[in-house]
Amino acid sequence: MKLTDRINAIKPSPTLAITMKANALRAEGRDIIGFGAGEPDFDTPDNVKQAAIRAIEAGFTKYTPVGGIDELKDAIIGKLERDNGLSYNRTQIAVSCGAKHTLYNLAQVLFEEGDEVIIPSPYWVSYPDIVILTGAKPVILETKSSEGFKIQPAHLEAAIGERTRAVIINSPSNPSGVAYSPAEMEKLANVLVGKGVLVISDDIYEKILYDGMPFANVPSVCPAMKDLTVVVNGLSKSHAMTGWRIGYAAGPADIIAAVTKLQSQNTSNPNSIAQKASVEALNGDQAVVITMVREFEKRRNVIVERLNAIPGITCMAPQGAFYVFPSIAGLLGRKQGGKVLTTSADWAAYLLEEANVAVIPGGEFGHDDHLRLSYATSMANIEKGLDRIHAAVMKSK
Repeated sequence: MKLTDRINAIKPSPTLAITMKANALRAEGRDIIGFGAGEPDFDTPDNVKQAAIRAIEAGFTKYTPVGGIDELKDAIIGKLERDNGLSYNRTQIAVSCGAKHTLYNLAQVLFEEGDEVIIPSPYWVSYPDIVILTGAKPVILETKSSEGFKIQPAHLEAAIGERTRAVIINSPSNPSGVAYSPAEMEKLANVLVGKGVLVISDDIYEKILYDGMPFANVPSVCPAMKDLTVVVNGLSKSHAMTGWRIGYAAGPADIIAAVTKLQSQNTSNPNSIAQKASVEALNGDQAVVITMVREFEKRRNVIVERLNAIPGITCMAPQGAFYVFPSIAGLLGRKQGGKVLTTSADWAAYLLEEANVAVIPGGEFGHDDHLRLSYATSMANIEKGLDRIHAAVMKSK
């Protein structure tokens, strides 16, 4: 059976693939430390789970409106006003089956062959493929570690061309953990004003920020860009609700209407019970979120210090999310067991086989001299995993 060119043009998610491989090795009895998954290791807050149980007991198990129930839309509107100073109405909100689904829907209604979409690197692995599936072209805007992996306004300006349809901005970022200050975000917004270029603001890690760093996105610092921005967010990272699959978009009503129309033909409504739980997540007590972020910050400090103590590895401290993106430039070209480790994939394979540690090759994010490690795991796993990585590095020559 011949498959379509579009499906052959993309690859499976490497983060999910490596996580599945690590789980399979565990099932075989190997003691694998996983730094792969982008998933909080905390449980969903009890008040959120109780809201879901109440929904089940009340029989809230039927179809809902395609773009989400009004109660959840109102909770999202309240959150955006309260946290970001952004005002929307129900026609400007669409709820989908996770932020990834939201991004896919947006791409399908916005991009087509001949369009270009600017994606800063390092990038989340799915951005380019989501764009490719529309027939549009991802335009990779490379950032440098020496500049903190942050987009430079002049470089953004130079990347914008006649066919540029949109730019994706992810702050805090997966995989680097980079976050833009309000002043930095405003400089990027000033480049975009008047260009007619849409901003897709992926804010999924909004709540996970460290060292008192404030959150900023383009419309919050530049009201003139609000009508040319779609804010994407969800509950997966902030409330440890990855499996509940709730994401949302806030933006111009015509775009949201198109997303809702598309969703009516692909998934229909997001999970009814998860929607009720998400109302509680957004409107209820946020103390659990604060506690979780404090723990992530402690883990960040440990993993950054431990990585920087390994010869050949350098790691900057992320400002948000729960990933580190250390440089392994000092390790490339080393040998182990007769094999030359020349790429991030070589090193990821070596660490899995030699050290029983699962990491993600940086090449999947556009930087082949880096690795991505998630510290959404226990402090004990972090310490044990870094012991193993250090020992494996020292064995290479």
